[in-house]
Parts: sequence; C-alpha cells; structure tokens
Amino acid sequence: MANKNGIIGLTIVIALISVYYLSFTFVSRNIKAKSVAYATDAKGEVDLSKKQRYIDSLWREDVYIGHTLQEVMERELNLGLDLQGGMHVVMEVAPADILKGMAGGNARSVAFQNALKKAGENKAVSNSTFINRFAAAYKEAAPNSSLASIFATSSNRGKISSSSSDSDVIKMLNTEVNGSIDRAFQITQARIDKFGVTNPNIQRLPGQNRILVELPGVDNPERVRRLLSGAAKLEFSEVYLTNELASGLDGLGKYLAKQEEIKKATGKPATTAAAATTDTTKKTDGGLAAQLAQKSADSTATDSSALAAQSAALTNLFVPMPQGLGVFLKDTARASEILRRPEVKSLFPADLVFMWDRKGTEGVNNQLILPLYFIKKQNGQAAMEGDVIVDATHDYDERGRPEVTMRMNGEGARKWRTLTARSVGRPVAIIIDNLVYTAPTVQGEIPNGNSSITGSFTVEETKDMSNVLKAGKLPAPTHIVEEAVVGSSLGAEAINDGLISSAVGLLIVLVFMVAYYSRAGWIADIALLINLFFLLGVMASLGAVLTLSGIAGIVLSIGMAVDANVLIYEGIKVELENGKPFAQAVRDGFKHSLTAIIDSNVTTLLTGIILYTFGTGLVLGFATTLVLGLLTSLFCAIFITRLFLEQQIKRGKVFNFYSGLTKNWFKDNDFDFVSQRRRFYIISAIIIAIGVGSFIFKGFGLGIDFKGGRSYVVRFQESVDADKLRSIMDEDLGSTTEVKTFGGQDQVKITTAYLIEETSTDADQKAEAKILAGVKKIPNNPAKIVSSNKVGPTMANDTLWSAVYAILLALAANFIYILIRFKRVAFSYGAVVSLGHDVIIILAIFSLFNGWLPWSLDIDQAFIGAILTMIGYSMNDTVVIYDRIRDYLADDKSRNQSLPTVINNALNSTLSRTAVTGISVILVLIVLMIFGGAVIRGFTFCMLLGVIVGTYSSLFVAAPIVVDLLQREKRKEPALTVAEPVAPVGGKKIKA
Repeated sequence: MANKNGIIGLTIVIALISVYYLSFTFVSRNIKAKSVAYATDAKGEVDLSKKQRYIDSLWREDVYIGHTLQEVMERELNLGLDLQGGMHVVMEVAPADILKGMAGGNARSVAFQNALKKAGENKAVSNSTFINRFAAAYKEAAPNSSLASIFATSSNRGKISSSSSDSDVIKMLNTEVNGSIDRAFQITQARIDKFGVTNPNIQRLPGQNRILVELPGVDNPERVRRLLSGAAKLEFSEVYLTNELASGLDGLGKYLAKQEEIKKATGKPATTAAAATTDTTKKTDGGLAAQLAQKSADSTATDSSALAAQSAALTNLFVPMPQGLGVFLKDTARASEILRRPEVKSLFPADLVFMWDRKGTEGVNNQLILPLYFIKKQNGQAAMEGDVIVDATHDYDERGRPEVTMRMNGEGARKWRTLTARSVGRPVAIIIDNLVYTAPTVQGEIPNGNSSITGSFTVEETKDMSNVLKAGKLPAPTHIVEEAVVGSSLGAEAINDGLISSAVGLLIVLVFMVAYYSRAGWIADIALLINLFFLLGVMASLGAVLTLSGIAGIVLSIGMAVDANVLIYEGIKVELENGKPFAQAVRDGFKHSLTAIIDSNVTTLLTGIILYTFGTGLVLGFATTLVLGLLTSLFCAIFITRLFLEQQIKRGKVFNFYSGLTKNWFKDNDFDFVSQRRRFYIISAIIIAIGVGSFIFKGFGLGIDFKGGRSYVVRFQESVDADKLRSIMDEDLGSTTEVKTFGGQDQVKITTAYLIEETSTDADQKAEAKILAGVKKIPNNPAKIVSSNKVGPTMANDTLWSAVYAILLALAANFIYILIRFKRVAFSYGAVVSLGHDVIIILAIFSLFNGWLPWSLDIDQAFIGAILTMIGYSMNDTVVIYDRIRDYLADDKSRNQSLPTVINNALNSTLSRTAVTGISVILVLIVLMIFGGAVIRGFTFCMLLGVIVGTYSSLFVAAPIVVDLLQREKRKEPALTVAEPVAPVGGKKIKA
C-alpha cells in the first residue's frame, strides 16, 4: 500500500481532531448537568433562573483547557430544534413597503399601485429582483412617465434628481432595499442578543430578502413574535453624568450594604421592599430587619467603616466606567432586578431611565462588562425619535478616520439644534429598541440638522451605525413568512427516537456484515464504527447542528457506507476465484473496485450538495450529515479497511470473504434480465399510467411547504377520533382544514389556511386560540399543542420552485457526469430515464395511497429531500452496473458475444453487490420507519420506496435502455464494404 505511513498519520490527525472537538460536547453537557443539579430543590423542581445564574457565573470563566464556558458551548455539537425544542422563524423584508416609503405621497398614484401589484404577481415567472420587476411593470402602466417622477422626493435629495435616468433610479432603489435588509438583520441580531438565548442562529439567506432565526429552548413563541416583528424604535436622548447622580449612587451603596447585612444575619437575601426600608421610627424589637435598619439610621455619614461598606457593596456589583457604571455579564440579571425595585428608583431623578449598552467590553480576566447608561426621558419620551432622519452614510473625516454623517428633515433640524445646544460637552445617546448603540459627545451646537459622528470606529462599525440611523427612515417592518415551534417534550422524545433508531440500525448493519462476510465482516464493522466517530468529530469541528433528520442521515450513510466495503470485498472474491494469492487478490480487488466506488459516490455526493444548497430545516439537516457521511465513509472504506487487511497480510493471515451460510449465494448467476426488457417496460408503463390517472383525478396531498398554511401537532390524553375532530375544526376554521393521526391514536396533525394571509402580530395567537378552542370540544380528553408550523404564501411559492429547480438540477448534473465518465450518450439517457421513471412511480404511490396509510404522504420539502436522496441512491446503483458493463464491453472475451449477452453477464456479476447493499439500506430504513418517530416516517417511507424502485430500475430499465440505444447506434453506423483488409495508421490490419 503506497504512502501507508502518510495514511496512518492522517488517520491519527483526524482522530485527534475528532476527540478534541467532541470533548467540548462532553464538558458542556457535564456543566449543564451540574447547573440542573444546583437549581433542583428538595421536591425535584428546577428553578430556571437559578440554573441560568449558574451558567452566567461561569460564562466568561476558564472551564476547559483555557476555554471559557461561552467558547465551550459554541464548539459543542449542537442539537437542532427538533431535538431540544425551540423556535424556527424566517422573516421577510417586503420591498413593496420600502418603495411606498421612498415614494412618499406619490405612492398613491394608480400606476404606482398597479406596478407594485404586478411586480408581486410576476415573482413566479421571473427570477429578476423585485425592483426590476416593478420598474418593468411601471413602464407598462405609465409609458410616458419616468421613475424619477415618482422617487425624486426631498427625502431622496442627493441620490437622484428629477432628471435622473431610470437606470440610475433602479440602482438607487436596489441599494436602498439591500440596505434595509441589512438594517433588519442588524436589528434582529440585537434583539436576539437581548432575548438571552444560548447559541442562537441568525443568518441572512443568500440571494433573498429573508432572515433565518433559530432560537433553541424558547418556550414563549408569542414573545418571540412580538420581539421580531415590531418596527425598530430609534431615539436620541440626553445622558446623565455620574457626578450629577452622586447622592443617588450614595443611596444605592447604602441600600446594597444594608441588603448584605440582612443576608449575613439571616442567611437569606432581603427580597422585599419592607425588609430593606423598614420604618426607623418604630421600636427596634420589630424583627432583625428593623433592627438593622435602625442601626443604619443611627450611623453618621462620617462613619468611615459604614462608607467603606457602602462603597464595597456598590463596587461588588457595579464597575466604574467612563460613561457611568458597568456590570459584569454574569451579574446583569441581578442588577436589572435591583434597579427595577421602587425603593431604588426613588433614589434617582424621576426622568432617569436605566439602559444597557448593546454590546459589552472586555474587563479584567476576560470578564465581559456591560455598560449601564443613565438616560434622561421626560415622561418616558426621548428628546427626538428616528423618524426625522432623512439619510445617513459612512464616510471619512478630514484626518481620514471613519465617521458617520446624518441628515435630518426640517422638524428634526429644529429639535436637534435645541438638543445639541444644551448638550455641548455632554453625551447624547443613540438608542434602538431600548439599547444604547452609541453615545457620542456633542462638540457644539448643530443648527442645520447635518451632523457627523466620529470616534475610534472601524469602517465596519460606521457602516453598521449608518444603517441603524436609517432604521427609522423607511416603513419596512419584517413579516414572519415561516415559523416552526417544537415543544421541549417533543424534542426529548425525538432524542429518544433518534438514539434508538441509530443504535438498532447500526447493530443490524454490523450483524449483517459479519453474517455475510464472516471474519472480513468484522474488519468492515470496525471501519464503520471509526467512520461514525469521524463523522461526529467532523460535524463538531465544522459547527454543524445535529437534527433528527441528521440522525436519519447518519444511519442511512452507515447503510450506504457498506456499499464501498461490499464493492471491495466482492472484487477481492473475484480475484481469489481467479486463483490469485491472498495478498495479490486484496491489492487487485481494491485497485479494480476504486473506479466504481468513486463514480457511484460522486453521483450521490452531487445530489447531497444540491440538497444542501436548496434545502432548509429537515432537508438541510439530512443533507449535511449525508454529505459528510459519504466523505468519511469513502476515507474509511478505501484507507482504514485497507490498513486492517494489510495488517492481516503482514501477520500471514488468510481468510475467506464469505460465511458458511453465504458461501454459494449469487454464485454462477444466470438471470436473463435483458431479453425480458419489453415486458418490464410494459409493467412500468402500466404503473405510470395508473399514477398519471391518480394525478389527474385524485391529485396529491400538498404539505404547507408548497401551499402555505398552518399546522399544529396536538396531543390528547387519550385516543381521539380524527374524523370527529375534523368536523369540529371544519366548523371553526373552514372546510379546508385537514386532521390526520400523527404518530399514534392520541396525537393528530391539524393543517389549516386560517388567517395565513394576515401579517399582524396577533394573527398567530388568534389561530392558536381557535385550535385550542376546537380541541376542547372533545369531551373528557384534555389536549395540548406540542409543535406548530406556519408557511406564508410567498414562502410556499418560493419553496415549490426551489424544489422543482433542485430536481431538474440533480437530473442535469447526473446526466453530465455520466456522459463525461462513460463517454456514451446512451448511458446518460438510460440513467436519466430510469430516474424519471423512479420519481413518477413514487409520486404515483404517494397519490394513490394518500389517506390510506397511517402516516403522512404529503408532498412537502421533506418529500423532495427524500426524492433527491433516492435519485442519489439510484444513481449509485446504476453507475456501479454501468461501470461493470463498460468493463465487459472492453474485455476481449466479449468480442464474439452479442450486446444483450454481454450486458446480461455484467448485470449478473454485480447482483451480489446490488443485493447486499440493497438489503443493508432497506434494513436500516425499516428501523427508521419503526423507531425514527412520526416526524420523519413519511420521509423514510419515501426513501424506502426509492431504494426498492431504484434497484428495480437499475436492473430492468437503465441497463436495458443502454442495450436498445447502443444497438440503434450500431445499426446507424455505415457498413464497411472494402474487398481487402484495411490497414490503419498503426499498421495492424482489421477485417471489414
């Protein structure tokens, strides 16, 4: 084996990396378990706030080889929402709202309104941006008007004028729309940071005006909806300086010192106002708190020990900072609770509001400090709000430093002049969503509303700040177009289902390999276990998220990883049967199977990449593990298995690649696949015809991914009659409501289009209330919603087209790859026709049996993911067969045989590999069907059908089509009619 030492070294490196990154998961889980134990009382109840305080206390502390708890949790193998509960949201920034804001009063024109409507309708038939579609529609509605006549308003002065060309206006509008999406992303990010969720995921979806948000562990969806959907509130306020609040801070120090005294004396914190502010005129025998209060009142201000205690109490919680005070991140929850107390608020001016900075600063020992500002608001109102901002840009000052310039309208200029005149030498806070973004010091009165903000900013910071300042300019709120809520109880069940299905599936594959290959099977099993370890390690190192569908992907990738070992072992068996020595047979077996292994896995890999590119949610999680699993399984099969076999050869070991049971399996096969091909064509055609009839007359059960709507998984205490519940829901929600049993007789999935067109923040609450009111009409059977999902109409339309593109792209990619590898169009046509055949048959089954089987047969994004996976598996099978056909056609022994005979022999030679791999994958999928849970049962059923139909089509459709096409090509070749042998360039003669 060439480069043996290099392979061993690489294996050791990958193993060490895997151990390193997986260790973070174990450390994190251990600390989380300790936090639960710390927060659990004698009754076994967990105090969530106490648990969070434990986590916060270690957040910036070194807990593992120089890493803080924050870094440890960021590097652990994270669980998806379906495994731990939480909320998934996709928000959309509507370009139409932005255009209305930029057009001002001109937005009321009929041509403008018609153009907006048409731009939205043309989305399904055009891939151009909304702005370009609007521009084309406006040109049709008002051919004699320019875009500048609509958008050349005072608020857009300096960007375009009344004489600007349409192309200049379109460029400006696209820039503003992209800027609005960036602002929405930044505001959403700040809101999520404020929400206090561990390891949230927020990302702008590439090429779209949408933002993806995932919040693990969230159990209050309504709060999330309000937080994310509200328009950003931008404010400008004066800031109190620390020296102006000396008496209040002194009183706060006394208050905190008194709290500590009471805590020391009683062993418990003083949690009530009465304990802290007992009336000192009463007798001192009114309890310990009263005695301490009296003692404090009798002390004089000059008592140095008392002053020291007050100062220590204040600095134990608060850290002096230039703008005022700061608090260590781990103490912010406690500080906020104290500052909200009425007795503390009474120590400070009535117009003072405490506000946190949007981001922390590094303190001593890497402790993160969150600055606290003393904001001045009269009657809760800021001096100015952000709607006066006309424009804001990032620029450079005369010294080349990054700065932000902003321009205000007339009303804003007057207010700004007044505010800056009385704030010279003082900071003015720029606040968004009650978080201080920055607080620059005013250098002088600003009379005209044009200002610049300078400081030690980076270019990125000034870009972000200019975006935030423009947040109040345009009415561009975000709308939730997709939402999924998974209850923590459902997540715990999903973990259990996933672990069971993984363990059982892995065990079955391991046992099957030993049963079929005997001693060689043990080597394959060790390689499979190493593959699983490497896969988890790579996922952890890349920050991948493990989902329930991801577990399914792991189990399936293990099943498919068997294929590479099977190809190698079957190749070695052939070499041994040809009489080669064991060592030589192993080397030649690896050498001759390498092409088939690479070709078959590349086609599956292409499909996995397409899945990853187009998929979200369940499909994305599955694709991630499938792609990584293919890569690790290739490495383990080609190199790890080879290392173990080489080690056996070095020790002089010789063994067979079969067991006593399987010794004669698939030996001397002589099945006639090709001569009966027309019979199988007819069988397939009949099934397809029945399917097309079902498509026309029955249709499909479309999931909400493709038609939009809301779905709720409702669990009852006892079994429930789905038909009875459906009639109740039809009365409350409309006749389009679907009610199906989901994972058990006590659980149903309710799907409805109720209020799906509404974008108001309370629409979700109203819909949920309707569902709960309906299920309460089932007597003596309490129920609760354990998960919910919402997909808006625009999102459904995009998902549908993405699915179509994904399938077409998968077919095209596989067609091109096979054409490149096999250099005959016949092979590409055969593969693509067989794939189309597989897709249509599975669609036919889903249409015919929808409503008859006890699990969902809806056509949704999960179904598309399963279809694409099936395409990958079918191509894997087909390519292995094609590879053997190519070898047989090139073999001198086949020159005197007919084309059907050659291909028939090739099919028989691959039958053992086809059967072993197919059985392995089918066994795994059956395990997933039984133990994987209701969420992925329809997904798994589709893949199970795909493996069966794909294996059938590889043998009875793809290969026979190659026979027919190659024979047709041969008949079209011109006959060679020369009388004498023809001598080619090389000098050798061939017969005519």
